Amino acid sequence: MNDSDDSTAATRDDAGPQHLKAEGRHAETAPAPHRSKPRGLIREAAVVLASALVLSILIKTFLVQAFFIPSGSMEDTLAVGDRVLVSKLAPGPLDVHRGDIVVFVDPGGWLGDEAPDTRSAFQKGLEEALTFIGLLPHNAGEHLIKRVIGVGGDTVECCSDDGRVMVNGEPIDEPYLRPGVDPSAQEFVAEVPEGHVWLMGDNRSNSQDSRAHPGSPGGGAVPLSNVVGTAFVVLWPVESWGLLRNPGDTFEDVPEP
Repeated sequence: MNDSDDSTAATRDDAGPQHLKAEGRHAETAPAPHRSKPRGLIREAAVVLASALVLSILIKTFLVQAFFIPSGSMEDTLAVGDRVLVSKLAPGPLDVHRGDIVVFVDPGGWLGDEAPDTRSAFQKGLEEALTFIGLLPHNAGEHLIKRVIGVGGDTVECCSDDGRVMVNGEPIDEPYLRPGVDPSAQEFVAEVPEGHVWLMGDNRSNSQDSRAHPGSPGGGAVPLSNVVGTAFVVLWPVESWGLLRNPGDTFEDVPEP
């Protein structure tokens, strides 16, 4: 082989690896297949939304739920249009006590005739769906809200010589009553059955409560099974925000039945 052949061979040998290296560099820097980012983002958003909805439903079902106040029976403690948050731990893991404010299902005949619903089917369906998942407060519907004055075994009556409500013979001072409202304009004596509560509004002159249903089962008392939970905070409007505390001092001298 002459010198020119060696040179040509060397050139081929040199060109081969260089050509391969160039192809290798081209392979290494080639962009990865394009992935659909919008589709991935939509999938992630759907997972987050579904998780949030499930969590909201679980919280509303087992822990807390918002309710809308439709009437003035609890003024001035609660006003028409207030939104309250209700704990579902009582009754249940926790007990219902005298002085608690409770939301309960109408045991029968407390609400009377309801005004006709003029909403469209779409409006009703949308509101029911948002309420179910906990994004809207529960409108009153079949629910009411009152204060517990007596529990199972108690005797609640009115009035004492100075016009106060008595529980187990002990007159009670009620600081939550609407100013200028009497503890009760009607006299009554009621023995609260076990598993029931005796309920009265803070605005006694505008409250169809246990006093107004002496002929119903329980003599006006409401079964604990009808109690949804205890209201513990006003969520809305902002100027009314605050905790709903149990006035323990009111009932501290009441003897056990």
